[in-house]
Amino acid sequence: MAANSFKDNPVTQEWETRAKNLLKGELKRRGITYAQLAELLKGLDISETERNLNNKISRGGFTAAFLLQCLTAIGATDLRL
Repeated sequence: MAANSFKDNPVTQEWETRAKNLLKGELKRRGITYAQLAELLKGLDISETERNLNNKISRGGFTAAFLLQCLTAIGATDLRL
């Protein structure tokens, strides 16, 4: 039950939304689609489909490692929080 309570916590959900919006914003600024992101991630030996990326990013509950992988793949070197 403790694991669910963290995930269901409104504060956690707020941070997940912020992470999702940050990544979506960086993709939009660069004009990169999920299909293009999937191709770019292949260059880092990370296999994701366009559909997986859409689902994962839409949920917002991805890991910090995934966020860093995506940001690296699209060439983001700094972020505005």
